[in-house]
Amino acid sequence: MSNTNHHPEQHAEQSRVSDMIAIIAGRIESLREQTGGVRGEIVDIRRNFWDDVTVNFEDSAETAETYASMKQQAELLSERERSHRHLEQQLSTLIRLARSPYFGRIDLVEEGGDKDEAETIYLGVGSLLDDSGERYLIYDWRAPVSSLYYDYGPGPVSYETPGGFIKGEMTLKRQFVIRDGRIRSMFDTGVTIGDELLQEVLGQQSDAQMKSIVATIQSEQNKIIRNEKARLLIVQGAAGSGKTSAALQRVAYLLYRYRGTLNADQIVLFSPNPMFNSYVSTVLPELGEQNMAQTTYQQYLAHRLSRDFELEDPFTQMEYTLSGNDDEDYGHRLAGIAYKSGAAFMEIIDSYAASLGNAGIAFSPIMFRGRALVTRETMERRFYELDRTVSIPNRIRMLAGWLLKELTALGKKERKKRWVDEAIELLDQETYAGAYHELRRKNKFTEQSFSDFDSERDYLAGQVVQEKFKKLRRRVKSLAFLDVPAIYRSLFGQDGEGGLIAQHTSEGASRSLRLLLPSGWDGIRKLTLKQLEAGVMPYEDATPYLYLKEKLEGFQTNTSVKHVFVDEAQDYSVFQYQYLKRIFPNAKFTALGDCNQAIFAHSGTGDGFQGLASLFEPGETERITLLRSYRSTRQIVEFTSVIIGAEDEIVPFNRSGEEPSISIVPDLQAGLAVIKEKLLEWRESGFASCAVICKTAAESKELYLSLKPDIPELALVNKETMTFEKGLIVIPSYLAKGVEFDAVVIGNASEEVYHKESERKLFYTACTRAMHALHLISVGILTPFLPISESSSKSR
Repeated sequence: MSNTNHHPEQHAEQSRVSDMIAIIAGRIESLREQTGGVRGEIVDIRRNFWDDVTVNFEDSAETAETYASMKQQAELLSERERSHRHLEQQLSTLIRLARSPYFGRIDLVEEGGDKDEAETIYLGVGSLLDDSGERYLIYDWRAPVSSLYYDYGPGPVSYETPGGFIKGEMTLKRQFVIRDGRIRSMFDTGVTIGDELLQEVLGQQSDAQMKSIVATIQSEQNKIIRNEKARLLIVQGAAGSGKTSAALQRVAYLLYRYRGTLNADQIVLFSPNPMFNSYVSTVLPELGEQNMAQTTYQQYLAHRLSRDFELEDPFTQMEYTLSGNDDEDYGHRLAGIAYKSGAAFMEIIDSYAASLGNAGIAFSPIMFRGRALVTRETMERRFYELDRTVSIPNRIRMLAGWLLKELTALGKKERKKRWVDEAIELLDQETYAGAYHELRRKNKFTEQSFSDFDSERDYLAGQVVQEKFKKLRRRVKSLAFLDVPAIYRSLFGQDGEGGLIAQHTSEGASRSLRLLLPSGWDGIRKLTLKQLEAGVMPYEDATPYLYLKEKLEGFQTNTSVKHVFVDEAQDYSVFQYQYLKRIFPNAKFTALGDCNQAIFAHSGTGDGFQGLASLFEPGETERITLLRSYRSTRQIVEFTSVIIGAEDEIVPFNRSGEEPSISIVPDLQAGLAVIKEKLLEWRESGFASCAVICKTAAESKELYLSLKPDIPELALVNKETMTFEKGLIVIPSYLAKGVEFDAVVIGNASEEVYHKESERKLFYTACTRAMHALHLISVGILTPFLPISESSSKSR
């Protein structure tokens, strides 16, 4: 590598940078003028819209002309708005290029070409064409030729274009760090992105938002970004290996590669928590793309289930599993979480749903003014009279159609009821006048007579009943008459019963289904019933419940979504993946995770994603493993790898820092003193974000309240926190997933807090959040997850 100060081509390269800055500045000025002009046109069109439209409804010809005039004006406005958006996008790209026009250069000689006539290609965050519009001055990092920069060093190369493979030889690969129009550093390099550039980027402090640094994309990350063939792309990556960054850059690449056929609305990202959405929200806009739809799996469930139950969230479930209660329910709950997350329970529900085609579906009566207009028995009889070869969802819709007709007939009868007369008497004069004019228009009034009075009363009665029946009709159309909560509860029976699962699996030749029930089934079903009857939907039941609901009502599939990204993929169960695949039938999936960070009890993919991969054909699946960790210093990576026995598997990037340290203290008060000392020390040293990570939310709140009087700027993060802010924070371990901090204190790394084998990965996850500094407090004996001698720790 060559240092900038001694590089023989520094002057020539700086001269080109200055030329590019001048061209970009001129384009920005021109575009701002165009953008302002188009904006002015839009304002004028909106202000004068109706002045330029001929409005005349005298006859059908005039009405058609009016419609055509309005349509023409609307199309003009729409075209101007599209033009304005396009200009704004161009302007945004140029502003980004003005800050740093490019970060890389490759010289390429195509196969059979002359080495003295190598094509010089510069790469940036956006494209820049010359004034003729025919020659690229800067290539977008997502262009096909740009992949050479990430995948090759000088020597033979090839890359794929829409027109086929192109081969050649790379004669030069150069990297730049350009700030404010000046080349800060510049060096020639081999296949990997130079350590100098990575050292600079990784040595920076963390921020409130994830940064997108396309200059430092590594070859293995580039394979993730540009993968177009896999139906399922699994990325298993060590903590800090750049999984999430590569995923977001993959979204930007796909939007660039398939511009015109793919838009941001057709991509969905499932993230671990709402705070994480805030953390990554600026990455795509930095790359010149719109953000895709971002949600959490919990938010999706809540949207679908809010009508039926109070839904438990995964973090409440996590708090319960970490509590380590000694009561009987605790064991049943853990067994239930494990069972309901797997394929066996899905098979049970499939069998149960099929049996409901013959008997067992529960309905809710259609109630009106305290009485049943249509009883559950009537609906049940009607449903099972329908052709049983027709699917359950179609029979439910046929029943809904019958119910709507019944409501029309019942509404006519209802008009004669006394309550309708009372309601008519309370109507205002405007409603009466409207009825009079409507009856006159229909020639229902002749001379004032009893007949006219009856006509008016019938009309108003119809209006009153129709208004009151609107809610009933809406409920029928939304299939609310199907009592899914009761149907799901019936799976588990009543006290003293085995539940319909047990009954169903004990009849006939169902031995294979009986084998699917766990040994502690009776305890699981009783606890489940207790929770459901209290109106609470346990998190582990939410997906099975929704799956059963949609097997009965019909699946609400989203066929427009083409790509689904799942971050922290190791925290999803096989059942949840089955469901996601079912509701996004046309989507390709990108699942990013680390099996060493599978911390939730419901996770079913801690075995290396076999459960997820089993849902796709082998030929549809590709797997990429990222072993190098970039987030943390070499010392932190080596320290944390010991926790999970992965010393030989995780490769640290060679960025040096201070050794992680441990303070063994006699009590919590002494621990608080050390935490305060560390936070203030790190703040003085210039770290922008420092976190105290506790095991649970309860521990986090207790520690926060103890520290807050002495550190007023300290903030507490909980599951309701929607935005990620830098500074000094206290946060539960499971909410820290996916984010990073300059420095981390583990609030209590003692054996008392972290001793169960099931908590090893949680402890590892907490420790790997640190970028530059890590300190552990242990109140008493240190956790067995760290086989560290007393001499390597510091007693206080």
